[in-house]
Amino acid sequence: MVVGATWTEQLRKVREIAPEIFFLIPGIGAQGGDLKKTLSAGLMKNKSGLIISSSRGIIFSESPRKEALKLRKK
Repeated sequence: MVVGATWTEQLRKVREIAPEIFFLIPGIGAQGGDLKKTLSAGLMKNKSGLIISSSRGIIFSESPRKEALKLRKK
């Protein structure tokens, strides 16, 4: 499923409905999604289940490599 990071309360509700499905999460970075809130609302009980995308935040930065590494570290 694709579930946006900018609406964490809805993300939490979708996780309740689909507790064992992986989600593709756009919206972290340029779109304003909050990483900590997204993790809190969307992770499965085993602390997995999210594939987080930050395309614009990386490709439009001054240093895409540095930005990607920074986000990966977070």
